Amino acid sequence: MKIIYTSLIYLYLLAIRVASLFIPKAKIWIDGRKNIFEKLQAQLSTLNSQYQSPDFKLIWFHCASLGEFEQGRPLMEKIKSEQPSTKILLTFFSPSGYEIRKNYTGADCIFYLPMDTPSSARKFIEIVKPEIAIFIKYEFWFNYLNELKKQHVPTYLICGIFREEHYFFKSYGSWFRKQLNAFTHFYLQDESSMNSLNSIGYFNGTIVGDTRFDRVFEISKNVKQIDLVRQFVTDKKVFIAGSTWEEDIKIISGFNFRSEDYKLIIAPHEIDENSIQSTIQQFGNSTVVSYSQANEKNVKTADVLIIDNIGMLSSLYQYGTIAFIGGGFGKNIHNILEPATFGLPIIFGPKYHNFIEAKELIHLGGAFSISSSENFKKIVNMLSKPDALKKAASTSKNYVLSNIGATDKILRSIFKDRT
Repeated sequence: MKIIYTSLIYLYLLAIRVASLFIPKAKIWIDGRKNIFEKLQAQLSTLNSQYQSPDFKLIWFHCASLGEFEQGRPLMEKIKSEQPSTKILLTFFSPSGYEIRKNYTGADCIFYLPMDTPSSARKFIEIVKPEIAIFIKYEFWFNYLNELKKQHVPTYLICGIFREEHYFFKSYGSWFRKQLNAFTHFYLQDESSMNSLNSIGYFNGTIVGDTRFDRVFEISKNVKQIDLVRQFVTDKKVFIAGSTWEEDIKIISGFNFRSEDYKLIIAPHEIDENSIQSTIQQFGNSTVVSYSQANEKNVKTADVLIIDNIGMLSSLYQYGTIAFIGGGFGKNIHNILEPATFGLPIIFGPKYHNFIEAKELIHLGGAFSISSSENFKKIVNMLSKPDALKKAASTSKNYVLSNIGATDKILRSIFKDRT
């Protein structure tokens, strides 16, 4: 099975190389890995010479993309805060993670992960020599895991999720199940994941929850005012649509926010010129201004403010009354914990079932799934009633508060014998 797995890795690499001739994202993926071992060796050598110390430690964090990075981030920052001599190597598989976070200051080195071939895995571990390896959520690269096990490197999975549909639990999954022996411990998000692991003979797990709760809670405590947004919202109710796609905009654009005394802020997932103009056209009967064109004069008279940059969304929720999170009419919804930590009721489309927090918040009454414009109008009108709004808002905020603490639990457990 190992030969078949590695052969598939090589075939995947070949497919990406071919795709890179036509697809920009694939080319970025390939280019980002050119001469990667030489670059890695050089940067680590520089790091070692700068920070020579008997207490020097290097911890390797690996995440697939941006979402997993946000789960690893609280633990990385906690480690750097409490153990200044510890250095962190962060790797990404996807360009959508690496290209956005390649300048993240919480890690000492940031690279793409070389392909999971036996030779690359062996060379990577020989160069890095990590004291600890930490994988996030469900990123499993079996040649790397095998090499970490051979080198006796303590290896952890944090924010882990296991589901019955994963190949570990299939009739053909015996080889994949054995590879989990490489993990020293599993830090899991929920009881279902624990039960799934137990069912295949792994009992070295602990339910700690999701570190993203710690992350969004910290954001809410340190949020900064945005003057133009504050001038835009004045004393109106504010509806914030975050990470929206075209299908999301079609749903919300049919609601007359002005007649209900709302101001509308939209932060689209895609911010290229065509996407921004398409969004603006959906609100032709309203006064619309994009953030890049906003000033003290025109922002006060606008009904709709479109955020045409990246990085502001988490701070925008402080001004919100109700939030709509995009993606639910496509593959999956985006982050709902950021509006929840500010105490906003949350609305999203029907594609949310892969997210525990979405299902739990719906059950508790802090979030609402809709499938049409009619559903959307009904929920917004319901939340416009003060009592309903207050109850849903309180539910969202309390949900976050009741789930913080995973980062400290993981940190204390991993380092109980190492600090």
